[in-house]
Amino acid sequence: MRPALLIAGAALTLSSALALAQGAPESLLPPGFNDPAPTPAPRPSPASKAAQPRPAPAPSPAPSATVSAPVIQPLPSQSPAEPPTPTSTEEQGEGTLKRLPSLDELARMTPEDFQELLGLKPDFDMPSGARRAMVNVGLIDESEGGLAGDVLARQNGRLVRASLAGNRGTLVSRWGHILLRRALASRLDAPHGMTPQEFLALRVGLLLRMGEPDAARAIMQDINAGNYTPELNAIALNVYADNSDFTGICPVMAAQTADREEPQWTVAKSMCSAFRGNGATAAAQLERYRVRGIMPRIDLLLAQKYAGAAGRSRRAVTIEWDDVTDMTPWRFGLSNAVGVEPPQRLMNDAGVRYDYVTAVAPAVSLSRRASAADRAGATGVLSSAAMVDLYGQLYADPDITGDWSDRAEKLRDAYVLEDPSARLAAIRSLWEGAAGKPQTYGRQVLTARAAARMPVNAEMAESAAPLIASMLAAGLDANAMRWADVVEPGSEGWALLALANPNGSARVSNGDIATFIDSDESDRARKSAFLVAGLAGLGRISADAVNDYASDLGINLGGETRWTRAIEGAARNGDEVTVAYLAGLGMQGTSWSQMTPRYLYHIVSALRAVGLEAEARMIAAEAVARV
Repeated sequence: MRPALLIAGAALTLSSALALAQGAPESLLPPGFNDPAPTPAPRPSPASKAAQPRPAPAPSPAPSATVSAPVIQPLPSQSPAEPPTPTSTEEQGEGTLKRLPSLDELARMTPEDFQELLGLKPDFDMPSGARRAMVNVGLIDESEGGLAGDVLARQNGRLVRASLAGNRGTLVSRWGHILLRRALASRLDAPHGMTPQEFLALRVGLLLRMGEPDAARAIMQDINAGNYTPELNAIALNVYADNSDFTGICPVMAAQTADREEPQWTVAKSMCSAFRGNGATAAAQLERYRVRGIMPRIDLLLAQKYAGAAGRSRRAVTIEWDDVTDMTPWRFGLSNAVGVEPPQRLMNDAGVRYDYVTAVAPAVSLSRRASAADRAGATGVLSSAAMVDLYGQLYADPDITGDWSDRAEKLRDAYVLEDPSARLAAIRSLWEGAAGKPQTYGRQVLTARAAARMPVNAEMAESAAPLIASMLAAGLDANAMRWADVVEPGSEGWALLALANPNGSARVSNGDIATFIDSDESDRARKSAFLVAGLAGLGRISADAVNDYASDLGINLGGETRWTRAIEGAARNGDEVTVAYLAGLGMQGTSWSQMTPRYLYHIVSALRAVGLEAEARMIAAEAVARV
């Protein structure tokens, strides 16, 4: 009888107290482009921005129910109060004990479990002035190089949604990747017809698919945990898993008490509980999950090892990979977090996305990061400076020997040797040691600044094209233009400079273009087709010349599709954000062989029209260099 009385007494006390308390680009377009959409209000073109005052931003919409706001106690009514209407248990809301737990359940409950039982959210006591509004969410302000934050307020939300949700994250262009990352990370208002949370979830999801977990996490952390919605909760765990930062999700889990059925969410809650000091309870929960098999055994073992780092039990957990046949973001992130290197057989078939994450993972060994750096550099995940820094760490570590030590030594030689011919030999050695085309371009990113230090003379003319391509891979166009008087007109080096020239009024000789086309040995003369498309998009050859060359090369730059209409419309309205999103959508693929001259022309033309000419020039030059 006594336990029953205790339970009844506990229930009475709680209830009374709480009652007060790419294949081909044309085939990559997602659904949505066929739907009719309201025409957005025209926006001044970049050329007229200086002459016209900037339009005032549209008034912010009323905050949704998920936006944090100070809780204000309403004043009592002046009229006689009506007697309260009895309500059922389901209608009583927060603070009502809907189920009486047993004494054993109470003993095992964490504070968060008890809050969930009561339907309460923790009170973080955050003053209203410290709460961040759900406007201009992102990392880079327009004054810091980000894109304009207010342009999407007048844009059709369906178009933006289709552009982001339909992008698989793999782009043929390094500079396209860099531009899209910048557009996703800018401080932006949500487009018309889309909530800030949905827009944020779409941006963060695409960043993850692009292999940019650091940027994705930073953007997620720009909003308060109390503003999370189910769609943000669903993606938050993936963000922190890709960063091997499983405790980073804990504040979100503490603020979001709604039950989620995903096994990963359940297991992550136990890991968070361990790091809040409930190590014994968390260990018991994870062991029960392992016995019940709510997740694959390897995933639970890694979770137990991670949670064990916070406790005092020092229980040994042996990680066995024998029966594991594939790699997932969850087990990859946990492996990095606990310092366990997955078997190479799993990583060989894991996909290039894991190379991008490995290249920026601080807990991974230098040799593993270096192995992934070539692909990450070629894609745009790593900058040239970041790659040089990584090789500098390889050179300074006495424990690094073998091939990586030799490559770090070669990069040093490319910078410090006195003889220019010896420096060029070191640079070429790094290029030629790459495993394939993407890796070779990644090595050109690595050597960009060493290439910029090479003397400009006729003796180096034969190596001008790859040296110029290397400089342009890092955006060193001013250094590359020093070779303008050395390269042979009509050569590949000349073609790269014709596209990369920052002088927008520069015209290109038709005779030099003809010479380039005649000597082009690329498959189906694709270098020539991309050269003509790029020059046309930059406005550096006449319309008649474009038609003549297009006819000779058998290409059509003027064909119209739903995508071309959309990107042209965004360009006319001066909407650089939507242009960047649509450009990324049109550049999907694993190699430049999947890009068409027509799409390149429209991308370069639209970027130039909205004031992103530097990106347009680099993308056009990259197309000729890499095809």
